[in-house]
Amino acid sequence: MDILSLKKLLSENTYPGRGIVIGRSEDGKKAVCAYFLMGRSENSRNRVFVEEGEGIRTEAFDPSKLSDPSLIIYAPVRVRGNDTIVTNGDQTDTVYDLMGEGQRFDEALETRCFEPDGPNFTPRISGIIHVEDGRFEYRMSILKSDEGREDGNIRNLFFYDNPHGGEGRFIHTYMGDGNPLPSFTGEPERVDIAGDIDEFAEKVWNSLNEDNKVSLFVRYIDIETGKYETRIINKNV
Repeated sequence: MDILSLKKLLSENTYPGRGIVIGRSEDGKKAVCAYFLMGRSENSRNRVFVEEGEGIRTEAFDPSKLSDPSLIIYAPVRVRGNDTIVTNGDQTDTVYDLMGEGQRFDEALETRCFEPDGPNFTPRISGIIHVEDGRFEYRMSILKSDEGREDGNIRNLFFYDNPHGGEGRFIHTYMGDGNPLPSFTGEPERVDIAGDIDEFAEKVWNSLNEDNKVSLFVRYIDIETGKYETRIINKNV
C-alpha cells in the first residue's frame, strides 16, 4: 500500500465525516493521534471540543440550539494508564470501562455495533495507542452495517506494531457526501505524517472542507516518557 498524502485525501473529500489518524512522527520519537469532527446539520455543527481530565468531550457551542444530544455529545478521547483511547462515539466509555475490568480493546468493542441512525448507519470507528518502555503500538477498529442492513454487522480490527516514523493510518466514517452517506471501505489508509504538532494540526485543519469542519484534536505523545502535547481547534469560538 502506497503512502498517500493526508492533505490531498482530506481536501478532495467534502465530507469524510469523523476521522481518526494514528501514526508516528517523522523523528520517530512521538506517537501521533488526531480526531476530527464534521457536520452537515445545525445540530452537528453546534459543537466544540473541551478538555476533560486527560481527554476531551464534545459540548454544544450554543446550548439553546441543541436539539438532540444523542450520538453527538460524548467523550472522543480518554486515557487509561499507558493507553489513549479515541473513538467517534460513546464506545470510548465502553472501552475505558471494560478495560478496567480486564477486557481487551477488541473484546470491549464486541459489545457494540454501528450507530442507530438509519439509513446511514454510521460506522463506529475506534483506535487505541499503547506507549510503554519506549515502545509504541496501536489498534484501529471499524464496526459498520453489512451493505446498509440494520441487522447485519461487519467488524474489522487492525493491529499495528512498531510503526514506521513519518507515517500513519487514517480511518473515517464516510467515503464522501451522499444520501445515504456511503460508509468507509477497505483498510485504514496509509498516510504521511510530517512536521511538529502545530504544523500537523494546521495541515489537517486547513485541509478539511470549510463549510463542514467543526473541531479537531491532535496529540503528540513522547514514546520514551509518555508525556504529551495537545492541540484543540474549534470552528465555533
